[in-house]
Amino acid sequence: MTTLLPTTTAGSLPKPAWLAQPETLWSPWRLEGEDLITGKQDALRLAVDDQRQAGIDIVGDGEQTRQHFVTTFIEHLDGVDFEQRETVRIRNRYDASVPTVVGAVSRPAPVFVDDARFLRAQTRQPIKWTLPGPMTMIDTLYDAHYRSREKLAWEFACILNQEARELEAVGVDIIQFDEPAFNVFFDEANDWGVATLERAAQGLKAKTAVHICYGYGIKANTDWKKTLGSEWRQYEQTFPNLQASTIDIVSLECQNSRVPMDLIELIRGKTVMVGAIDVATDRVETAEEVAETLRNALRFVDADKLYPATNCGMAPLSRSVAQGKLHALAAGAAIVRAELSA
Repeated sequence: MTTLLPTTTAGSLPKPAWLAQPETLWSPWRLEGEDLITGKQDALRLAVDDQRQAGIDIVGDGEQTRQHFVTTFIEHLDGVDFEQRETVRIRNRYDASVPTVVGAVSRPAPVFVDDARFLRAQTRQPIKWTLPGPMTMIDTLYDAHYRSREKLAWEFACILNQEARELEAVGVDIIQFDEPAFNVFFDEANDWGVATLERAAQGLKAKTAVHICYGYGIKANTDWKKTLGSEWRQYEQTFPNLQASTIDIVSLECQNSRVPMDLIELIRGKTVMVGAIDVATDRVETAEEVAETLRNALRFVDADKLYPATNCGMAPLSRSVAQGKLHALAAGAAIVRAELSA
């Protein structure tokens, strides 16, 4: 990446109304069969075009081919029964009915590789693909087989590595693992979570990233944030181990959050995706507000290692709001880029 302060998104973008219910997280598809396949590809092209027109440098698929950022991957694995469901507590915030691990988990075929190949064909820009991280995967299931969070995480890490290697082979430049669970299960993250993440990224030549946020702007997450006090110091628990890890990029939430910016110092040397767009509000940031967040981050990360990004995915927002936020992100980065060049 030769562009200074290359912009990107954390992951998801709103789906068009003809594909799924707008402004609804994890909405069911409105198409079926061949129409659904074509509709997903059309939506992916649209997401790429929205990013291109906004001036985003590292392009993603907007997760247009996925209904859920975790379970869509798990649906393609053997050993998980989606009919046998149990209610579990997701990241200690809300209860959800989840599928059950009933046997040894395995990946009989690639999951997102064809979609990533399609994305690669749409642009010459660098592309990034998101996968769920091992710890976040196990937190979205009921395990009736291994009965060990750690063992299941290692199994998923091996499966994710298979997928990541094939994504790399079709031209993905950055492979991002989403691990919001790192902001909740600190002991497990440090005992074996970072290690399983490294196993998922093992042997990759593509850049690797871990995204650790405070979640989509849904009520369960915003209510949780209200309990965290005047400073959100969760990153302090895991950043030292991530700084020593083999992961190249760490993605974190900064805009309109109570995360002390100096926590970035704990991952000095890593490339940092700085969340400069708040995904929990419909208000579109000004370019100057984005620029100010980036200037603050530059006190703790070198300019050649800063990637301006969104706090999290923007799937629950309207497309017009998301477009405005993408434009603000690119414009804010351009302001700071000009200042650094001067």
